[in-house]
Parts: sequence; C-alpha cells; structure tokens
Amino acid sequence: MNQLKLFVEVTRLHKPIGYMLLFWPCAWGLTLGFDFEKNLNNYFFYLILFFLGSVLMRSAGCIVNDILDKEFDAKVSRTKNRPIASEKISIKVAISYVLILCLFALIVLLNFNNLTILLALSSMPLAFTYPLMKRYTYWPQLFLGVTFNYGLILGWTSIQGEISIIPILFYIGAIFWTLGYDTIYGFQDIKDDEIIGLKSTSIKFKGKAKKFLIICYSVLIIFLIFGGYNMYFGKIYYFLILLPLAHLFLYQIRVNLNEPQSCLKVFKSNNFLGFIIFLNIFLTKIF
Repeated sequence: MNQLKLFVEVTRLHKPIGYMLLFWPCAWGLTLGFDFEKNLNNYFFYLILFFLGSVLMRSAGCIVNDILDKEFDAKVSRTKNRPIASEKISIKVAISYVLILCLFALIVLLNFNNLTILLALSSMPLAFTYPLMKRYTYWPQLFLGVTFNYGLILGWTSIQGEISIIPILFYIGAIFWTLGYDTIYGFQDIKDDEIIGLKSTSIKFKGKAKKFLIICYSVLIIFLIFGGYNMYFGKIYYFLILLPLAHLFLYQIRVNLNEPQSCLKVFKSNNFLGFIIFLNIFLTKIF
C-alpha cells in the first residue's frame, strides 16, 4: 500500500487538473473533426482513448519531470517532499514506471490511424525535454503550450486523416491559453525559482504579469473566433464564446499573484474553462 501511495504521488494521479488540461485540447480537436451524422459511439470510444492517453502520458511526464528536476525540487518548499526529490522512490524504479506507462500509452495509440500514430510519436522528444527548458529560457511555458496542446492536432487527424488550417488555428489559441495558466501556476514558486536560478514567464513578466495574462487569454479568444469562422459555425457558437470570456475576466485576470493559494485556485479553474470551450464546440456541432 505504501508503494501504491508513492506511485500515486509521483504520477500526480491524485491531482487530476494536470491530465484534464492535457485532455481538453484532445477533446476539442476530436469534436471539431468528427462528423456527428455518423455513429456517435465511435466518438465516445475515441474520447475515452484520448482520456486514457492523457492520464498515462501526463503520469509518465510527471515522473520524467521529477527525475530531471530532482536537485531543484529538493530546494523548493512546495516540491521538496516529492517521492523522487526526497528519495522515497529510486531513479531506477521511477524509470521502470515511465516505461510501463509509455507501453500502455502505446497500446492506446495503436487504435488510431497511421498519421495520428506518426504525429504522436514525433511529439515524444518535446514531451520529455520540456522540464529542461526552465534552465535555459524564460519561455518554458511556451514549450509546454506547444507540447501540452499537441493532442488537439491528434484529435483532428484521428478523424480527418489529414491536417488543415482549422486545427492549427485552435492549436495556436490553446498555446496562448497554456502560456496564461502556467504563468499563473509559476507564481507559486517564483521566490524559490529566482534563488536557485530557474527561469519562467512568471519571472520574465514579474510586475507586468496582468498585462501578459490579458494578452494570452485575448489571443485564445481571438483564435477561437477565427477557428469558428473557418468551421462555418453559426451564431450559437459566438454567443457561447461569451461564457469563456466571462470566466476569463472573473477568475484569470483578478488573480492575486502574491498569494500562492490564489494562484493555485485560479490555475485549477482553467479545467472549467477547458470544459466550457469543449461544450461550446460540441453543442455547435450537434445543433
């Protein structure tokens, strides 16, 4: 039971916000590409596959992140008790967990078409090198956005079998979404990160973060509108865009960046924002 508890901790399975933020772009892309006049059961089958893939890959990514950041995590108050940083789990055991999780993720992936499999495999270097970026650039959140929202493209290609401008527009918007919410998340550790020399957009835009957040979330909304226009969505889609807009200004911009609990609460609220956007696309496609 103790080993099971450590496994849950190192994979963050008890913190679903991570795999849900990975899952929502997949759901957006799948819903955008799906023809709902066909068998609806196939849609939910693919939706479950993307959910499982999100859980498995996020879990593996957390372990890789903790392996690479072991020395840094030990110096940060929020992360010093993580299983790898505190040496409750050895590097050897952690790597074995990663391999097992990736094996199960591959089994899920093999249910998709060849293009989706190829694109997913090509994204693996991005997924496992992201933790290194905070050592070299103030834009690790950008790399996270490129990686974390890649599932949007995969969701589209799993149905359409090709790439077009439509998923790319939504993908760009999603990247800025991640830039916004992960900048908020980074403010939890900003003092420790500055001391140990790590970089982030939280540090880069310290003192101007609210303006940066407004830009990020505004770009998200703009590209949601552009994407909807290219999908020939009707008025219901643009009306429902008001919901994420309301969510945006009520929660994201009013965050107290000097208070870690406020940052965490607002960061987690992006799960609801991702759901609202998904529901908007789904209802628009259905009706």
